[in-house]
Amino acid sequence: MGSVGRVVTLVIGLAGGALFSQAPEFAQQYRQRIGGAIDELRIIVDDFTKQAADHHLDRQQALDAYARSADDFLRDRGVSMRGTLERYERLVTQQSDLGSAAPVAKPFVLMRNADEGILANTWRDFVPGVPVSFAGLVWAAVGFICCWVVTALFGAGAKHAVRWRPGYR
Repeated sequence: MGSVGRVVTLVIGLAGGALFSQAPEFAQQYRQRIGGAIDELRIIVDDFTKQAADHHLDRQQALDAYARSADDFLRDRGVSMRGTLERYERLVTQQSDLGSAAPVAKPFVLMRNADEGILANTWRDFVPGVPVSFAGLVWAAVGFICCWVVTALFGAGAKHAVRWRPGYR
């Protein structure tokens, strides 16, 4: 590989390192959004649970009452409430998983079962951070190595293809 190829490989490796170093920061901003979503959903869930208890029902019994209703609106409201309760539980579980994961592993936890709405909003409002944490430095190193290797292999393959081209001297 020539000196231009080495410089290009190094630059792409550094760009990959800078990009990957943002993974822990993105996971942190996502986690903060989960906290906000949980806080708001908790108000709805607690209100539903209290109203059910006021009528001597637990959550499941209240949902069953909605499902048995002859009114389409109430049946649909029950389906909506069931979805809200399920999302609340999913987010609480994910928040717990993110909280207990090692800092380097948090981006993997996020990728495993991210909430699409929260993920999209986090991406829309994402503000890069300086990777001064150990996790940020690890992800920067992983990104640098991955991009450097891919670029080096691509460059070697391209050089090899040019060398074996018919009529090449």
